[in-house]
Amino acid sequence: MNTMSLDRSLENLFKPDELTTVVCTKAFKKGDPLVLSEPATGLTPKAPNDLYLVKLNVGPGNPGPAGAPSTSPGIGIEIWLPSPENWNERIHNIGGRGGFDGGTQGSPREIGWVYAALTAGTEGAVSASTDSGHAPIDGSWAMNPDGTLARQLWIDYAHRAMHEMAVKTKAVATAYYGRPPKYSYYEGVSTGGRHGYRLAQQYPADYDGIIANLPALNWAEWVTAAVFRSLVIERDLGGVPLTTGQMDLVSNAAIHAGDVVGGEHLGYIMDNAACHYDPAQDPNVLCGKEGGKNDTPDCVTRQQANAINKMWYGMTSDGSVPSPEIDNGVQAMLKGKRRWYGLTRGTSLYNAYFSKLGFASSARGGYIADQVALELQNPTLAEPTFKNASGNGEALWRALSYEQLSNAFDRGVALDPVFGYLASDDADLCAFKARGGKFLSWHGWNDEAIPVQGTIQYYDRVIEKMGGLADVQSFFKLYLVPGGGHMSPHGTSNPDASPPAVAPGQFYKLLVEWVERGIEPGRVEIESPSAAPVRITQPICPYPQKATYMGGDPRVTTSYGCS
Repeated sequence: MNTMSLDRSLENLFKPDELTTVVCTKAFKKGDPLVLSEPATGLTPKAPNDLYLVKLNVGPGNPGPAGAPSTSPGIGIEIWLPSPENWNERIHNIGGRGGFDGGTQGSPREIGWVYAALTAGTEGAVSASTDSGHAPIDGSWAMNPDGTLARQLWIDYAHRAMHEMAVKTKAVATAYYGRPPKYSYYEGVSTGGRHGYRLAQQYPADYDGIIANLPALNWAEWVTAAVFRSLVIERDLGGVPLTTGQMDLVSNAAIHAGDVVGGEHLGYIMDNAACHYDPAQDPNVLCGKEGGKNDTPDCVTRQQANAINKMWYGMTSDGSVPSPEIDNGVQAMLKGKRRWYGLTRGTSLYNAYFSKLGFASSARGGYIADQVALELQNPTLAEPTFKNASGNGEALWRALSYEQLSNAFDRGVALDPVFGYLASDDADLCAFKARGGKFLSWHGWNDEAIPVQGTIQYYDRVIEKMGGLADVQSFFKLYLVPGGGHMSPHGTSNPDASPPAVAPGQFYKLLVEWVERGIEPGRVEIESPSAAPVRITQPICPYPQKATYMGGDPRVTTSYGCS
């Protein structure tokens, strides 16, 4: 179909509602740089095949003064259409880019999340992405200039943008090809993972299959708990961060204490629940003046060791932490003073706090402190990147007490309706199951940003709500990946580790087979990435099963069963 006939199809067959406008359209030939009006560079991706781009805006948005982060015309959506001869009659939409999302999908001059274009060009599926209703990637969009919360933008970010993307993608595809898609799929990670869960909960008819990995469920809880990890440095260590060497020394010691399988050290922990390592009792990491044996610059004091125990255990209302021998923080129980989960032992604290991977799951940079500022409606608590007419970020979160942070945690939970029910934790998936939807999800045990226990807790609640494990696994399966990180090669502190990882496209292939051919996934074989120093193959098993060593070489998948 040429450009002129597509324009006629859009005019005659794609009937936008009163809130939807076509921002622009553009045809790309195979090899064209994926840009609109901005200049291409040597790093600009190129179209893998002939594509047609349709950019939409879906209002009402949020009115306000020009230049204010909360001023938005609405939800920007980019829809990428393969040529008719290349279309495989599927939709494969892509979730948000992480954190507070944001982007330029609604801009007539820029292209937003280019991954959707690459998906459409390589697979032959229609693919779309959205900016979730705002451009800024920090939290400044969520507060109006007068300090009130931008309710419509919260709703758009929490769920509406993803639903509108599904509806509009189907409508535009039908107009372009003259027939509707046979199958519609969604795939997202982190914030996009949370969106996938929300789609199954609230919009069960949008997709035939959903992949939602590393999901940012219980948003206010886990983000506020990430601030707790940074507050430990402020309250317990006088604001002096641990060095990279100290963090890696202790984390690698934890790995060495818990990574033995079949008498060999794997370099990453297979069974995090069994690891109760306590650096405060380890002379090999404690400084000599603390009674330890380590006299290197990377040694830690007992106070620093206990601070790391707090980060591993998770947020408490008063900053306390039990002995790791009694409770190592892995179990998904929240009771007493414990508010939320921490990072599991062996996870790279460096990447969690001073990330070289493009995110930072701490209040020291990134968007994490912004959430507390929004919960307490006090912009000065945010980092300086947060700009608002009612006040700018001044990093005053650093002066909070543990009790005040716990109050912010409660306030965030109470404000969930204002935040568009951002927690996305409704365990009732009956409607999605009833219409035949299939759902796959995986989460890494060494996620540097979002503690895996929150996902486990949600899945346990779904089992309880929906009549037991067998009923749930007939349409929804969760996999837990030892060593798996947050959109990183692996999440451990060990540079020589090579834990097996889910390969790109592996879960999508499994989902398509499940939806279109009824082949239900069970044990899934994964292997170390090709660039890893040592190649390891192992299975991941549908939760609550896990890979269990049976004997033989612990680096070979045939040595494991699922139990």
